[in-house]
Amino acid sequence: MNTTSGQQTLSIGITGCTGRVGRLLVLDIISGSNGLIQLSGATLRPSHALNGQDIGTICGHAPININASDDVQALFEKSDVVIDFTTPDSTMKNVEIARQTGTAIVIGTTGLNTAQEQTLNEAAKDTVIVYAANMSVGVNILLALVEKAATLLDPSWDIEIHEVHHKHKIDAPSGTALALGHAAASGRKIDLLDNAIMSREGETGPRPQGDIGFSVQRGGDVVGEHNISFYGQGERIELGHKAMDRSLFAKGAIKAAIWTHDKTNGIYSMKDVLNIE
Repeated sequence: MNTTSGQQTLSIGITGCTGRVGRLLVLDIISGSNGLIQLSGATLRPSHALNGQDIGTICGHAPININASDDVQALFEKSDVVIDFTTPDSTMKNVEIARQTGTAIVIGTTGLNTAQEQTLNEAAKDTVIVYAANMSVGVNILLALVEKAATLLDPSWDIEIHEVHHKHKIDAPSGTALALGHAAASGRKIDLLDNAIMSREGETGPRPQGDIGFSVQRGGDVVGEHNISFYGQGERIELGHKAMDRSLFAKGAIKAAIWTHDKTNGIYSMKDVLNIE
């Protein structure tokens, strides 16, 4: 962390700067840092055609005299914190480097499996990790509301989670939908994996009481929509969130990155960052 005129400046690195969120992260940092944060660098995958070019130019901004690189190790070594919105395999490699260098890492990658999430827990013994399926303020408030509602409603209320995303999304259900399922399961003090209905086809029979159902749509350029319905006898409670602008994920991730400063090693969520009880 650099200090200029008594003011500390946090150096933030970005992995995957050509990704949808990666570009927004770069633009947000270089356009509105107010001296509190600065871009330390950004990486892209090896052999990428834009390797070595100016990061600003890559992201549609004026040149900033910092070139993109595929050297992830170097990025972590010169950063106070790195923000990672890549793929599960890349994230696992990046987490190991974060562990080796002691660099804080904010992870917004979705689609991590149980074993990979356990790897995060182990790595957090050696560095600060913020991991969230969704970095938006609204979604994290929604998670708290869903857990509370599930706590108040008995198992006779059927829970269904529906999500919609753009046609390029590669995982389903979305990480946010699964996080909502875990929130509902936590409220009911059950294990989601033992009580989730991930798909329905053919003659499925009556709906098992207490299970949590999921449904998915993919199409167009939808940023992300999540709806949770609690079905009772003669009434229904609906909670939901619609993301209209992908930049909200970048803003949330930068907020999390700034929050990591001076935190003790461990794994944290956006609930910690936003101080949601």
